[in-house]
Amino acid sequence: MRKLLISLLFVGFVGTVFADASAAAQYAKSSDGERIAYDVHGAGDTTVVLVHGWSTDRSYFQYQVDALAKKFKVVSIDLAGHGESSMGRKNPTIASFGADVEAVVRKLRSKRVVLVGHAMGGDVVVAAARLLKGRVVGLVWLEDYKEIGPTRSDASIEKFSAKLRADFPGVAGHVARNLFRLDADPTLVERVARDIASAPPEVAIPSLESSFRYAREIPTALAELKLPVIAINGDNGDTDAGSLAKHGVKSVIMSGAGHFLMMEDPARFNPLLISAIEELTK
Repeated sequence: MRKLLISLLFVGFVGTVFADASAAAQYAKSSDGERIAYDVHGAGDTTVVLVHGWSTDRSYFQYQVDALAKKFKVVSIDLAGHGESSMGRKNPTIASFGADVEAVVRKLRSKRVVLVGHAMGGDVVVAAARLLKGRVVGLVWLEDYKEIGPTRSDASIEKFSAKLRADFPGVAGHVARNLFRLDADPTLVERVARDIASAPPEVAIPSLESSFRYAREIPTALAELKLPVIAINGDNGDTDAGSLAKHGVKSVIMSGAGHFLMMEDPARFNPLLISAIEELTK
């Protein structure tokens, strides 16, 4: 079963996060007309696209941009309903988020792309790669799939969604705190917990439901794409490297890290990410 389904998706919400992290946004238009904010740093033959997790924004990659831009063209994106992107989408899904990424890549005319997705962003980059065949050379998952196996039933998804509808701030805040190791920076823990608790349920809940359901498509999608995939996970839960390898996914474990590994310890995380990208672009 997908490891810690809830915790792998729950991350901080847009608005109060690290506001000084991004350059001035540029915009692309997604397939349904939503305006998708993004920024670009660096240059190079390879474009690295950073896709945030559920209800966060592109500033969650603030500690990676400069390091990556020394070697690659780096694009960070706000999915529709997040950050500086527009909020008009009525039924957010993984497929529609994938179209957001596609719109940015096509606007930039990028030909050689590595897609990096954190948590729910791991599903999004798979959906995007299906729309960008011939341009994507590899995927990096950050704290998304720790195994590929049985997935949640519709009844289980609805049961959890009902809890969120009944008390979104309380349930979401509780889940947020459980994403961290006991030795995590309490300032970061509380900041993310506040962000999560302030997420608008009309965006958050359908996005979460879609991500749970998209897990069912992952084996077929990976077989269809035939792309190399590297999963970088913290050791806050066991990674079943064997189940991932059966689907062509290589596992990399960052010790002493939780769900927000890219923010918890950038000095150790950034070399792992750069190494993964270089491996995918040999």
